[in-house]
Amino acid sequence: MLPNTGRLAGCTVFITGASRGIGKAIALKAAKDGANIVIAAKTAQPHPKLLGTIYTAAEEIEAVGGKALPCIVDVRDEQQISAAVEKAIKKFGGIDILVNNASAISLTNTLDTPTKRLDLMMNVNTRGTYLASKACIPYLKKSKVAHILNISPPLNLNPVWFKQHCAYTIAKYGMSMYVLGMAEEFKGEIAVNALWPKTAIHTAAMDMLGGPGIESQCRKVDIIADAAYSIFQKPKSFTGNFVIDENILKEEGIENFDVYAIKPGHPLQPDFFLDEYPEAVSKKVESTGAVPEFKEEKLQLQPKPRSGAVEETFRIVKDSLSDDVVKATQAIYLFELSDGGTWFLDLKSKGGNVGYGEPSDQADVVMSMTTDDFVKMFSGKLKPTMAFMSGKLKIKGNMALAIKLEKLMNQMNARL
Repeated sequence: MLPNTGRLAGCTVFITGASRGIGKAIALKAAKDGANIVIAAKTAQPHPKLLGTIYTAAEEIEAVGGKALPCIVDVRDEQQISAAVEKAIKKFGGIDILVNNASAISLTNTLDTPTKRLDLMMNVNTRGTYLASKACIPYLKKSKVAHILNISPPLNLNPVWFKQHCAYTIAKYGMSMYVLGMAEEFKGEIAVNALWPKTAIHTAAMDMLGGPGIESQCRKVDIIADAAYSIFQKPKSFTGNFVIDENILKEEGIENFDVYAIKPGHPLQPDFFLDEYPEAVSKKVESTGAVPEFKEEKLQLQPKPRSGAVEETFRIVKDSLSDDVVKATQAIYLFELSDGGTWFLDLKSKGGNVGYGEPSDQADVVMSMTTDDFVKMFSGKLKPTMAFMSGKLKIKGNMALAIKLEKLMNQMNARL
């Protein structure tokens, strides 16, 4: 891991969403230098499912040598941001670094994204980043350090990153576009950069998105904290960059990345927006300028399974059903297989049921894919998260219930 140098001692770092996850990890890394940390986050009272509050984060920061100022801040509220900035100036005398980390996510397509969810993503990701930056910039201009760091991706215009979750992508890209604009606007005064992980990072959000077992495919938040720390030590001339965590740490001389893995040696889940999917995204753009298209991996071509493969898969699924599985899931799934018909998995009725055709009650989740990909998913050869992000799997309905199904798929792997 990247050693601390002490160069952030006395610096004031304003971090949105710093009560847990990536934001807190960045805070703790800076605090080890003796930095002042403004914890600008919503969670003041313990959450029933998510660990940490602004006050518990403050205790951790001070325990490692930093000074903490916990502030209740919903980045959608301009007055709360302004009040936190004023408190920071009063207590610490200035602001040297701003980290725009607060974010909202919903991996839903256009028709399945309610307006309320759209507004949340736009107001937290895009608008919140703008408001926090605007409030801090007058003080950042006075700093010798002067960094704004947005936790947002490079601007990859491959349509694959828009087709399944257009609203989320646009909201997140809004944060990245501020990097382009503000880096030019404040060139020579403030360094403005973006940071994004090469792989999935284990956070509460990833647990909700990826389901059980996803942590083994993730790296720790420490890798983002180390990458951010590296950026903070660079001069103001280092600006307008879209930094990938692993790349900048390699430049720092880090060679062993297993130290960042939750489960060293286990294959890692590539993150969104990077075109790092060997089974899905062609990395080569034709000289004509065509957008990369999806192609089946040529090295592992297999004949399409007969309908019997689907029947056998559902037979094994049915044999594995129990009242406990039904009680834990409480959902009806409909599978639309492009070359294998329509099948259902009822995990609401007593004991559960599977079959060909439509279920007796309305499905909570509809999954559309090829027969080949369906068999691969249930046998563990294709991760549902990977299939969804690459466009092989289309999902309509309740995303939380869709994620629950992955646990059952994991149980099937050894038998298929």
